[in-house]
Amino acid sequence: MRILLVGHYPPHKGGVARHVKQLKECLEKRHEVYVLTYGTVAVEEENVYSVKVPNIFGIRGTSFALLASKKIVKLHEKYNFDLVHAHYVGTTSFAGVLAKRKTGVPLVITAHGSDLEFMSRLPLGGYFVKTSIMEADYVIAVSHYLAKKALELGASRISVIPNWTELSGESERKYILFLGRVASYKGIEDFIELAKRFPGEEFVVAGEGPLLKKLRAKSPPNVKFLGYVPAEDVLKKAKVLVLPSKREGFGLVVIEANSFKVPVLGRNVGGIRELIRFSKNGYLFEDIEDAITYLKTLLVPKTNVKLGSIGKRISKGHSQEKMCERVEEIYREVIS
Repeated sequence: MRILLVGHYPPHKGGVARHVKQLKECLEKRHEVYVLTYGTVAVEEENVYSVKVPNIFGIRGTSFALLASKKIVKLHEKYNFDLVHAHYVGTTSFAGVLAKRKTGVPLVITAHGSDLEFMSRLPLGGYFVKTSIMEADYVIAVSHYLAKKALELGASRISVIPNWTELSGESERKYILFLGRVASYKGIEDFIELAKRFPGEEFVVAGEGPLLKKLRAKSPPNVKFLGYVPAEDVLKKAKVLVLPSKREGFGLVVIEANSFKVPVLGRNVGGIRELIRFSKNGYLFEDIEDAITYLKTLLVPKTNVKLGSIGKRISKGHSQEKMCERVEEIYREVIS
């Protein structure tokens, strides 16, 4: 098959970019794969194209939808794609919709999380999301939670294919970790509150975002801010990962942490509840008092090692090759 993947791609940061990169590498073993991504960063890689858009929130996405659709048409004229697979439902998938209307090339879209949880609530974003869901030939959701939302928005053909990780190791168990965007919806304030309640423990924040400067100024001395670093660099020293997100479509970092034998304390929302098996590879909490109770349990060395080991076994079920094969099955179904 000749496939075009559309979405964020390294050196863009974030889970979608990593996912598209890994999917490309896996598919390339058996297929001819191309990528179209945002031109807000320089990409120099064979078969990877970009569309230059203004790097301004609110303008960037809509510009990409319009310009990328035209680019898809031109690339199709050159390569004759069997299908387009857009990652992130919204402006990215809408580029695929517009291109499909002109070329007839089948469109597969993957819902990753904030697209159905946040983008779908915006006036224009809601139009992009619903139109994409209804006009796509197939929808992939990374969790059952997102699949239910996609069905409510009009999806007709849908499958759940969870994200995966190729990370693996064993942590030195030195600190309590937050890994993700430093923003309110990620519940970062609750992580800082936990640090205040456990002054004898070291807390590490790995990530960038709008609250970084503010939190650096007012956090207790046992909190260290690293900015953006690769996940494996901090997971290999974590003893507990805390995922206090107020909304989360999947929560790949749970699987990544488990791959290093790190148990997870996560808020009982969205896709997180599908990944944390209570008292097996971590705990789910409802409020800060819950979180304090469960964190105390996770800091008991014997419990920490036990849950981390179970998590390691669970993480092995999320392999790249298995999930890639399931994606290929959907491709074959769509073009048959």
